[in-house]
Amino acid sequence: MRAYQIYLIEDEVAEYYYGRERMFYDLFIEYFHVSGRLKQIIRRQIEYITKPIPVLHIQYLVGQAFAKKKELIVEDHVYKFRDSDRTNGVELMIGENSLRLQAWGKFDSESAFLEILRKYDGRLLAIDFENERYGWIKPIKERKYV
Repeated sequence: MRAYQIYLIEDEVAEYYYGRERMFYDLFIEYFHVSGRLKQIIRRQIEYITKPIPVLHIQYLVGQAFAKKKELIVEDHVYKFRDSDRTNGVELMIGENSLRLQAWGKFDSESAFLEILRKYDGRLLAIDFENERYGWIKPIKERKYV
């Protein structure tokens, strides 16, 4: 199973740290491994660089994309999409501060939800803590000045 935490990063912070996504990963992983006063400091840093998830907008995008698909199951803020034999599937959990995407089966099973999230205009950073993978869902286009 693959699991991704997806955070909405402030635009200015995302543009400044574009290409240095490892720093975001290190900050989030450190938050999960420390305790006490240091955990509070890191939590405030994370709150500063992230924005709340626009729940209604994400729900609207998912609803529009899966309007005619019967395989989509919606339970509160959890969207589940499985194939008929249940060997491939994906779940998107929408939280206030992050999204959680869990996928199993083929590697393209999560692509349905990732394509929906790509349509969103924000700077969404996906982090797979277990496999140490991270990246932008919709990479930032670099401006070339001549």
